[in-house]
Amino acid sequence: MSSITKKAKGFKKSKSGMYLSIGTTAFGAVSVIKQARTARQDHDTLKLIDAAVSAAAIITGVALLYRELKRLGDDDVLLG
Repeated sequence: MSSITKKAKGFKKSKSGMYLSIGTTAFGAVSVIKQARTARQDHDTLKLIDAAVSAAAIITGVALLYRELKRLGDDDVLLG
Protein backbone atom coordinates (compact mmCIF):
# COMPACT_ATOMS: atom_id res chain seq x y z
CA MET A 1 0.00 0.00 0.00
CA SER A 2 1.39 3.37 -0.95
CA SER A 3 2.04 6.17 1.48
CA ILE A 4 -0.67 8.30 -0.14
CA THR A 5 -3.25 5.55 0.28
CA LYS A 6 -2.34 5.10 3.93
CA LYS A 7 -2.68 8.83 4.54
CA ALA A 8 -6.03 8.95 2.73
CA LYS A 9 -7.39 6.06 4.80
CA GLY A 10 -6.16 7.69 8.01
CA PHE A 11 -7.62 11.09 7.12
CA LYS A 12 -10.95 10.38 8.82
CA LYS A 13 -9.16 9.75 12.12
CA SER A 14 -6.81 12.72 11.76
CA LYS A 15 -7.23 16.18 13.26
CA SER A 16 -7.90 17.60 9.81
CA GLY A 17 -10.53 14.95 9.16
CA MET A 18 -12.17 15.64 12.50
CA TYR A 19 -12.28 19.39 11.82
CA LEU A 20 -13.82 18.70 8.42
CA SER A 21 -16.42 16.39 10.00
CA ILE A 22 -17.27 18.99 12.64
CA GLY A 23 -17.65 21.64 9.94
CA THR A 24 -19.91 19.55 7.74
CA THR A 25 -22.01 18.46 10.71
CA ALA A 26 -22.38 22.04 11.90
CA PHE A 27 -23.26 23.11 8.36
CA GLY A 28 -26.39 20.99 8.72
CA ALA A 29 -27.51 23.47 11.36
CA VAL A 30 -28.32 25.98 8.60
CA SER A 31 -31.02 23.65 7.26
CA VAL A 32 -32.39 23.03 10.74
CA ILE A 33 -32.59 26.77 11.47
CA LYS A 34 -34.54 27.32 8.24
CA GLN A 35 -36.83 24.42 9.14
CA ALA A 36 -37.48 25.88 12.60
CA ARG A 37 -38.25 29.36 11.22
CA THR A 38 -40.70 27.94 8.71
CA ALA A 39 -42.35 25.81 11.38
CA ARG A 40 -42.78 28.82 13.66
CA GLN A 41 -44.26 30.94 10.86
CA ASP A 42 -46.68 28.14 9.95
CA HIS A 43 -47.46 27.44 13.63
CA ASP A 44 -46.64 23.78 12.94
CA THR A 45 -45.76 22.19 16.28
CA LEU A 46 -44.80 18.83 14.79
CA LYS A 47 -42.29 20.40 12.36
CA LEU A 48 -40.92 22.51 15.21
CA ILE A 49 -40.39 19.37 17.31
CA ASP A 50 -38.68 17.73 14.33
CA ALA A 51 -36.35 20.73 14.01
CA ALA A 52 -35.55 20.58 17.73
CA VAL A 53 -34.74 16.86 17.55
CA SER A 54 -32.56 17.46 14.47
CA ALA A 55 -30.74 20.27 16.28
CA ALA A 56 -30.13 17.97 19.25
CA ALA A 57 -28.68 15.35 16.90
CA ILE A 58 -26.34 17.92 15.35
CA ILE A 59 -25.20 19.14 18.76
CA THR A 60 -24.59 15.57 19.91
CA GLY A 61 -22.68 14.76 16.71
CA VAL A 62 -20.43 17.79 17.08
CA ALA A 63 -19.84 16.96 20.76
CA LEU A 64 -18.83 13.39 19.89
CA LEU A 65 -16.48 14.59 17.17
CA TYR A 66 -14.97 17.18 19.52
CA ARG A 67 -14.40 14.49 22.16
CA GLU A 68 -12.68 12.29 19.56
CA LEU A 69 -10.56 15.25 18.48
CA LYS A 70 -9.41 15.78 22.06
CA ARG A 71 -8.54 12.08 22.32
CA LEU A 72 -6.33 12.32 19.26
CA GLY A 73 -4.07 14.78 21.01
CA ASP A 74 -0.69 14.89 19.34
CA ASP A 75 -1.07 11.51 17.62
CA ASP A 76 -2.14 12.95 14.26
CA VAL A 77 -1.78 10.24 11.61
CA LEU A 78 -1.12 12.76 8.83
CA LEU A 79 1.90 14.22 10.58
CA GLY A 80 3.72 10.90 10.90
